Amino acid sequence: MELTVWGIITALIVGLIVGALGRLVVPGRQPMPIWLHMLIGVGAALLGTVIARASGFAETAGIDWRELMLQVLLAAVAVALVAGVGRSRRGVTHR
Repeated sequence: MELTVWGIITALIVGLIVGALGRLVVPGRQPMPIWLHMLIGVGAALLGTVIARASGFAETAGIDWRELMLQVLLAAVAVALVAGVGRSRRGVTHR
């Protein structure tokens, strides 16, 4: 895999879109800033690409819908986990 400037730019754009889609997939309100969703999306996009390449289904012509769905699923899980951790910390009251 060759790392080019266009490859990095494409990964960032896909990551931003995946982060936004991950936010939409998770039900309810997430008490997180949008930049954190986008950061999670970039990480999920990279992890999804690694898993797709290791599984052997990342090499298709055009848009690889299975890889994209894997990335969105990973972003949704990560958003739910991070939002859940933030919610449980805010819900603690000390008496």
